[in-house]
Amino acid sequence: MSEKILRVGHSPDPDDAFMFYGLAFNHVKIDDYKIEHVLEDIQSLNIRALKGELEVTAISAHVYPYIEDKYFIMRTGASMGIGYGPVLISKNEFKVNDLKHKKIAHPGNFTTATLLAKIYLDDFIPIPVPFDEIMHAIQNDEVHAGIIIHEGQITYQNHGFKKIIDFGELWHEETGLPLPLGLDVVRKDLGLELALKISSKLKESIEYGYKNLTEAVGYALKFGRGLSFELGEKFIRMYVNELTIDMGEKGKNSLQILFDKAYKKNLIPKRVEVSII
Repeated sequence: MSEKILRVGHSPDPDDAFMFYGLAFNHVKIDDYKIEHVLEDIQSLNIRALKGELEVTAISAHVYPYIEDKYFIMRTGASMGIGYGPVLISKNEFKVNDLKHKKIAHPGNFTTATLLAKIYLDDFIPIPVPFDEIMHAIQNDEVHAGIIIHEGQITYQNHGFKKIIDFGELWHEETGLPLPLGLDVVRKDLGLELALKISSKLKESIEYGYKNLTEAVGYALKFGRGLSFELGEKFIRMYVNELTIDMGEKGKNSLQILFDKAYKKNLIPKRVEVSII
């Protein structure tokens, strides 16, 4: 009898690594499935999701309207910024109106950071750059500004960059809700029963990480690109919060607003009615 394998895709960054710590080390098991972790940057995982390649995967919220026929959204595993999110930065003191016709680096066409820029900014020139090279691109004057995700959101000031917009702050001022950035999804062809179990076990994995914080953060920092334990823990707590354990109605409503805004600006192909498991 062949071994049953679930391929689980997530980004090589501290918050995702922390979430999957319990599953990665078999402290939490999903029946007799073997978990095969696929670590790739979020834009690459988005492209895989478009093809339906992985059974379970992290994605940018932005990509879900393109894959809703293939995947369920899990109520567990979402990355939601509570008054914070991707940050648009520059070397210069730009105001939003200064950015018209300027080159702005972004971390990939299907990332939520890029969708937010297109919702809130007009007439800029989008330049795709790997997320961990965006600060270099700004520093080297390859672009005028850039959208920072992952741990760059809490380290950019240390490198002398200036904030133009924190999209999470802007979103919260406008909606009063958290900003949905990333989702964890499970392929529909696994069936609803197994999909619900996977969502439940991911919740257990996150809870295991918080019960064993030192070990779980220590593991996650392998993906932190030089973060100290204190900064690593801060970043993890930012994006592995109560809404990650269960997005609930607040997270679901926020996701609906994001998709509705994007649809009204013709940035996604169809209107999506959000459903979570």
